[in-house]
Amino acid sequence: MSKEFYQVEFSTYNSESELDQNDNELLTQAKAAALKAYAPYSTFKVGAAVRLANGKIVVGNNQENAAYPSGLCAERVALFYANSIYPDVAPVAIAITAISDNVPIDEPITPCGACRQVMAEFEKKGGNNLKVIMQGQKGPVLITNSMKMLLPFSFADDILLKYISR
Repeated sequence: MSKEFYQVEFSTYNSESELDQNDNELLTQAKAAALKAYAPYSTFKVGAAVRLANGKIVVGNNQENAAYPSGLCAERVALFYANSIYPDVAPVAIAITAISDNVPIDEPITPCGACRQVMAEFEKKGGNNLKVIMQGQKGPVLITNSMKMLLPFSFADDILLKYISR
């Protein structure tokens, strides 16, 4: 048996005011998207904003449904929408934030496992790292410069193709 260690690298900022202009703009748009989320059951409203390689920003928010788990997370809404209108343009950054009607969220919101897998797929498809910017309603901001930091052992198409194309 052997053990190996995987290191995760991320940056922490005390608030969005410390971010560069592009990252701050993306986070601001994610916050605006969160305000429009459809979350009548959880009241946990999530917003995401995706910056594409062509400079365009596409936003999305979570969409709940009484028939759980029929809803969709903000990250996937934004990425799928971006890919539907710009299928050949890679995403280069995504900002994720959340607000709650019940309690202020003061810690970074990280993507769920399904969203991490989708984000890893888009990172690979785009052929570049996907920067991930995460914050709650207020408080610190976490930034990773690649999905590999959030999902180091993602399921990838090369594994799938290896076994289905025989």
